[in-house]
Amino acid sequence: MTDAEGADAALPDDLDIDALRAALVEWYEADHRDYPWRRTDDPYDILVSEVMSQQTQLDRVVEAWNGFLDRWPTVEALADADRSEVVAFWSDQRLGYNNRARYLHEAAGQVVDDYGGEFPETPADLQELMGVGPYTANAVASFAFNAGDAVVDTNVKRVLYRAFGVEDDDEEFERAASELMPDGESRVWNNAIMELGGVACQQRPRCDEEGCPWRRWCRAYETGDFTAPDVPTQPEFEGSRRQFRGRVVRVLGEHDELPLDELGPRIRVDYAPAGESGREWLRGLLDDLEDDGLIEVIERDEGTVARLRA
Repeated sequence: MTDAEGADAALPDDLDIDALRAALVEWYEADHRDYPWRRTDDPYDILVSEVMSQQTQLDRVVEAWNGFLDRWPTVEALADADRSEVVAFWSDQRLGYNNRARYLHEAAGQVVDDYGGEFPETPADLQELMGVGPYTANAVASFAFNAGDAVVDTNVKRVLYRAFGVEDDDEEFERAASELMPDGESRVWNNAIMELGGVACQQRPRCDEEGCPWRRWCRAYETGDFTAPDVPTQPEFEGSRRQFRGRVVRVLGEHDELPLDELGPRIRVDYAPAGESGREWLRGLLDDLEDDGLIEVIERDEGTVARLRA
């Protein structure tokens, strides 16, 4: 029995884990931010990107990362470099916290001297390198060797808290993330769930704009409460289009299908078929949801009905 199936699972026991996984990976692989370190499995290149990204926005890291690797293209080249030159480069790129440059140089020396130029592959072994903590070690193991654990950063915590009501507790987040990640798929999975948190489930959510693949399961999308551990105040949501979309998905989840004039009153109290908030407004909402692949709108002789897409 897996953790997700056990009585002490961190995730709700009625979740379709396989469907969740498939939806997220399909969304990620269809369209994601194309950072250059996502196109390599070289552990040195990935370590440099992870260390640079710790205190710097990713878009700014790209230029610095390319420049760093042009100057020191291999772990051996970095190990042989003068440390003062590495620190000077770091400072010139305004990457902050110059100690990280010193640690990176030291770690390169360890890889060359202690590991014969071959990076260790597991999170535990990677933590033996200078300045490489649990998060960075897991990232390198995941993206270079596909041998990492489920990543749990601020973005992932926000996703788990909002979508599944995971308790705001580090151990619970770790358990939930582990239950979700498919075995042996840390490379694509960790990239995908971090992308979800960084693009769609930001502090101010962009669920519909970014086509979040977990909307049909997401508690926040259903209820309109998008607070999270790093979002202490509730973003404006009441009466928004996103709120009504969430209500449609929730209501249709409770019925096989519904005619428009039975669905409308269930999602807003002021629904009037011929009014401003009537059939035309509802049909526009349903068309958007159908375009996103969440529902089906079916024309029948007796009228139009809506249902969740199977």
